[in-house]
Amino acid sequence: MAAAATPHTNPPKPAMRDSLIAAAFQLFLERGYEQTTVDDIVTLAGVGRRSFFRYFPSKEDVVFPDHEQRLDDMTRFLAASADTDDPMARVCDATRLVMRMYAENPTFSVQRYRLTREVAGLRTYELSVVWRYEKTLGDYLRARWADRRDGTLRANVAAAAVVAAHNHTLRHWLRSGGEGDPLDEVDRALEFVRATWSPDAAPGAGGDGPAGEDDDVVVVITRRSTPMWRVVREVESSLGEG
Repeated sequence: MAAAATPHTNPPKPAMRDSLIAAAFQLFLERGYEQTTVDDIVTLAGVGRRSFFRYFPSKEDVVFPDHEQRLDDMTRFLAASADTDDPMARVCDATRLVMRMYAENPTFSVQRYRLTREVAGLRTYELSVVWRYEKTLGDYLRARWADRRDGTLRANVAAAAVVAAHNHTLRHWLRSGGEGDPLDEVDRALEFVRATWSPDAAPGAGGDGPAGEDDDVVVVITRRSTPMWRVVREVESSLGEG
């Protein structure tokens, strides 16, 4: 009895979504973003229009294909936080998820960066993506710092600082052509922000106790020429010390 023939297997084809992304960027680079239509993309990818819109609501979305997934990853990561976690350390770790996304494919990341510098509509879209990241971080921090008098302000400013640190590092890496490892650089930038905004790192006047807890504020008015020892004495006198 003859041995059964071994079935011939072709190498797996790239996922349709990846094929659409590759086709889109090939055309964007060859023709320009504005001159490329969805029909052009699906023709090159060898699929129908319905397949395109199954993965991407618009042509802009194919330029930023992974942000929705990364935003979901970030949201779930923050939701899984323990009450004992340092909130600032947690949002910094969440932000590293975004940098890893860029670092996984430097060539694509640099191409996208250059494209968004050329197309005003894509810059606007990118800003909306950044705002959603910042809002996600801010929502988490506001919930964690809800018992602080300065909780909302601190959360909003800290979230903006984390995003700014990330984007500063990212832009520097992209302008270099994706050379080197951006993860080390973003670690340094985020550590600076974490150390600045963690509740126990930089206590501010009137901002570190729970809501409803009042601190004494002493205002001393004196001449510029008054010796410092006399200013200190006046402060001590106001506090009932000395």
